[in-house]
Amino acid sequence: MIKLSVNLNKIALIRNSRPGNYPDVIAHARTCLAAGADGITVHPRPDLRHIRPHDVHQLGVLIRDHPRIEFNVEGNPFEASREHYPGLLALVEQTRPHQCTLVPDSTEQLTSNHGFDITVAGNRLQPVVARLQAQGVRVSLFMDPDIEQIELAAQLGVDRIELYTGPYAEHCRKSPARGETLFTRYREAAECALALGLGVNAGHDLNLDNLERFVALPGLREVSIGHALIVDALAMGLTQAVQAYKARLSSRVRM
Repeated sequence: MIKLSVNLNKIALIRNSRPGNYPDVIAHARTCLAAGADGITVHPRPDLRHIRPHDVHQLGVLIRDHPRIEFNVEGNPFEASREHYPGLLALVEQTRPHQCTLVPDSTEQLTSNHGFDITVAGNRLQPVVARLQAQGVRVSLFMDPDIEQIELAAQLGVDRIELYTGPYAEHCRKSPARGETLFTRYREAAECALALGLGVNAGHDLNLDNLERFVALPGLREVSIGHALIVDALAMGLTQAVQAYKARLSSRVRM
């Protein structure tokens, strides 16, 4: 069964547009869990545009009361700490999520848009991986479907990779045939990761339409979905949206 981890960044983005705590991120996390979500994902950024450090702490407390639920904290480990942002590694060590997904995004980026280049970042990443694993945190690297890069990632000793699915989603929007062509690259990347002993996660711009094919990815363990799920929730309600994504994940397409 592929796990659904709901990314709550967009809930926090709406909250931050006004003073106060409305909508309440923690209350919406509870709704997602009650609807059947398998995990919660957040991606705190140094500019505090959406999820903020206190959210990460509160969600960590919430999930400790749900032993079957996983907490995934994403971010760039190399972004410097700021006045109200302690840095990703400090935040992870304070909250001890089940998984930390390392992402090579800068504060200036609107959203994550590429995976790591291990030939450039590998030497800096290796001690980060070891540091997080020493805290009992599973480490996943945000990666493009590039076999050479995935092979280098395995040499760092990471536990999983998260395949960046933005290009796949874009191709699917243009035509099913183009999406199918690119899916072949993701399948080959997943097969490579599995052969190297890596777990496979995926995320970015996945939605109810393009998931129908993507659930056939070999060995896929978890998808992290936020933007599309929250948009769908505007029309169908949050509980119903979570349940719709869970249903899509439970029906694998034959290869």
